[in-house]
Amino acid sequence: MLVDTHCHLTADAFDPDRVAVLERARDAGVGGVIIIASDLGDALQAQAVVSDFPSVGVRLFTTAGVHPHQAGKAEPEDEARLSQLLGSPEVVAVGECGLDFHYDFSPRELQFRWFERQLRLAGDADLPVVVHCREAEEEMIPRVKEAGDAGVRGVLHCFPGDLRLLETALEAGWSVSFTGIVTFRNFQGAEAVRTVPAGRYFLETDGPYLAPVPRRGKRNEPAYLPLIRDRVAELRAESPEKVEADSTAAARAFFRLPSF
Repeated sequence: MLVDTHCHLTADAFDPDRVAVLERARDAGVGGVIIIASDLGDALQAQAVVSDFPSVGVRLFTTAGVHPHQAGKAEPEDEARLSQLLGSPEVVAVGECGLDFHYDFSPRELQFRWFERQLRLAGDADLPVVVHCREAEEEMIPRVKEAGDAGVRGVLHCFPGDLRLLETALEAGWSVSFTGIVTFRNFQGAEAVRTVPAGRYFLETDGPYLAPVPRRGKRNEPAYLPLIRDRVAELRAESPEKVEADSTAAARAFFRLPSF
């Protein structure tokens, strides 16, 4: 059984056929999906999806957090609202949060502020953080180290393969997750995929984005997770069955998922 540890299932792209998406995921061997929130409204929508689809055959979980793209729109009182959301039983992590200096949709000062707030909330709630980092590795490294020293667990989602950041994350007790970019011809992170220990990596689609080859350019969805598993297995010179077992066990332990 596979677990898609990062999917934006609330995205408009899934509105026409969300039930069918989950049914295809089930048929592809995906037993669990973590619905990732980008802001507080999105977190509430994710909870509604969990309530609306209890019997599709895929176990659904959610996160709650403020994406760096949304940090410029967040209000000061949202920190207290987020803290309340983290007490919901279906919420298994804080995020997606972090730093994005590629688009800079939010002022960097606010990105830093909201990332640090969410790291603190994660520690208070004893929940892991799901971290976005794009073109901000130098700024991320000391923050990962500091969070690890404080006992905060985290995963660097959609990990592109920066070995300095990987070393820091592993030393801090953090994990990484791999998306469909591992199937892209220009993927530069093969060494990271090969060297990260079993038990410290997960698999994710990041749907509806980053569909793996041969679906690249199409809407991504959890049913495509086996394509990512197979490529990770190829890069690690392991069997798909081992990668599936290792990544699922790691995801269960990291997010403290119940049996399903």
